[in-house]
Amino acid sequence: METSIRTEDKKTFIQWFLGHYQLKKRESVWILNYLLNHDAILQHVHFVLEARFCPRAMIISTHCSKEIAFRFYKKHIVTTDADKSFHDIRLHSKEPIFIQLNFKGSNQSIPYMKVLEDNPYIPDDYFLTKSDKKMAEEWLEYALYEYKKEELANKINEALDQKDQQLFEYYSDQLKDLENSYIIKSE
Repeated sequence: METSIRTEDKKTFIQWFLGHYQLKKRESVWILNYLLNHDAILQHVHFVLEARFCPRAMIISTHCSKEIAFRFYKKHIVTTDADKSFHDIRLHSKEPIFIQLNFKGSNQSIPYMKVLEDNPYIPDDYFLTKSDKKMAEEWLEYALYEYKKEELANKINEALDQKDQQLFEYYSDQLKDLENSYIIKSE
């Protein structure tokens, strides 16, 4: 994954972050300082939200956050051992690593927003609420109803054009059933 965030901007951010926040785990400071001093690794670092969805990720929290102090994800393995993650970063320096930082006011932090990237691993429906999902289902149901209704109306018109009483009655009954079933569902 190529990044559009410059390495210099990431360095500036990490320096700012370390200067303004106290991390819950001192090993987190060591890791960020290590990244700060290794441009080749830093170019593979991506600051994202919801890092737990990423194949290789770290979540680092400050004292002002209620979140867990540290968590490292690699494929389907999760650890809170910062030393293991540090060794993984060193040994696999060319692999992308996604970092989520939990700190007070992170959603309003301009320095953080400057380096924050879209997380390509977040599921498409992650940000949908139950209400959104219900509305989407209702819309799809309505669209399908309208499609079926139009199809039946066309078949009724064809039956009239062909002067076929039996087909006309058959499709008219189907249209009535469709309309009645939709009214019952939507009430």
